[in-house]
Amino acid sequence: MDNYLLPVIIGIIFGFIARMLLLRTDFRQYPTYPTGRIIHLSFGFISAFIGAVAIPAVLESDWTAVTFLGLAATQFREVRKMERESLEKIDEFELVKRGAPFVEGMAQAFESKNYLVMFTALVTTLCAVFSFWIGIIGGIIMLIVVKFNMSGKFLSDIADVKEAAIRFEGPTLFVDDILIKNVGLEDTRKIITEQAVGAIVTPKNQNSIVTLSFLGQRQAMLHHVATILGSYLDSGEPALIPLTKRDMADGRIALFFLPREKEFNQIKAVLDKVPILDSAIRMPKEADKDNS
Repeated sequence: MDNYLLPVIIGIIFGFIARMLLLRTDFRQYPTYPTGRIIHLSFGFISAFIGAVAIPAVLESDWTAVTFLGLAATQFREVRKMERESLEKIDEFELVKRGAPFVEGMAQAFESKNYLVMFTALVTTLCAVFSFWIGIIGGIIMLIVVKFNMSGKFLSDIADVKEAAIRFEGPTLFVDDILIKNVGLEDTRKIITEQAVGAIVTPKNQNSIVTLSFLGQRQAMLHHVATILGSYLDSGEPALIPLTKRDMADGRIALFFLPREKEFNQIKAVLDKVPILDSAIRMPKEADKDNS
């Protein structure tokens, strides 16, 4: 087994680097710094270690070790559960909530990152068994693959965003021509007129229409705007809570929110970069309707 020490070390190093590349604290403020980062880097090191030592175990026909490694790998499903529970507790105190689908998507992402780290360490170690330099090249290639594998689609890929007028017809609030809700209090209508911003999200095709009809995806849009640009909102103000409504005729989505930063170019830039949730993706155009 001493012959595999250097390949295992190389695999662990590249696997750990892969986890560092995938770990970032952005506007969502998760994972928190430094506590959350320490937890995720620790899991990343364990993942890299498991992936790296799997190759020597197989080459030496140590099936007991392989079985143990497989059992250890299944424990990373607990990472998803841990992240889901943490994010759900945090979400209870958000003024504009992420929503359960967004939380589940983030939990899945953290679980999948550990598997990517494990696979990076495994491939790198396998390459390093043949040659030190082959291992280095293999590790670099895996880092590139890992980096690009975690980038998904954004809202700008499936829809166009434009500014829309906020207006009242009596107590009824409209964004462009889409009805949002009734606002009974005159003071609240005044605040909305002064502070609110409207946007219309127009789907680019039939798949996009169905995807954007998903309530979790629409809640993710509102959460992104509130998190990055702030929100003119406090607890106990239900009339000011951001909302989305759908034009059922053509699938357009109207967004009503009260951001602190009202420059629409900034708002559009934020909305364009809203990730498309895995649970929201629908592809009715791909269905074989004749045989369904």
